[in-house]
Amino acid sequence: MSYEIRYKPAFATLFVALQPGETLTAEAGAMASMDGDVAMKTTFFGGFFPALLRQWFGGESLFVNTFSNPTPRSRQLVLTQATVGDIEALDLAATEALCFQPGAYIAHMGNVTLGVQWAGFKSWISGEGLFKLKVKGPGRVFFGAYGGISSHQVRGEFIVDTGHLVAYSPHLTMHVRMAGGLLGSVTSGEGLVNRLTGNGKIYLQSRSIDGLVAFLRPKLRG
Repeated sequence: MSYEIRYKPAFATLFVALQPGETLTAEAGAMASMDGDVAMKTTFFGGFFPALLRQWFGGESLFVNTFSNPTPRSRQLVLTQATVGDIEALDLAATEALCFQPGAYIAHMGNVTLGVQWAGFKSWISGEGLFKLKVKGPGRVFFGAYGGISSHQVRGEFIVDTGHLVAYSPHLTMHVRMAGGLLGSVTSGEGLVNRLTGNGKIYLQSRSIDGLVAFLRPKLRG
């Protein structure tokens, strides 16, 4: 299976060439276009009960779509995301896993398993859900963000605004708290932040949906 991410970084779109017999699983609604003879099957997101948990508490879709190529020729599948921004591909080894914030996951290929991981009530209070989607290799995962994507290796402690964290290693510990004191958090505009501790990799988005909403709200009232 070959792929190309075009229109990076602002309007990234994933073009996949499915070879005969190959399959790819994607988030419901991610398909932008495909050849007419590509087969599509809809299943629950990581199994029935994990799918319910993700929908009720994590804000994810209940279903995923599996696309396959039953023809003897290469067929095209085009995937995209709801937000304006970049798309990244990540190869996971058999022992590697990654947790995604709601809406970041787009698709995967290979023997990747989809599950859920408890994120805690602090994550829910910050508007990021009680559960996170957890993907585990081996295989390739595609995920997207609002704006550009950058990565950072955490060694010890690292602070991230809650609206900019896209994905993180599952063994990192998250502590959601105010950026400063009550008055400082309100007047600085920073609000809640994630204080990450441990050793692992994180992926960040350069823009924040919450920031966009806050910018547009007073203009819509007018």
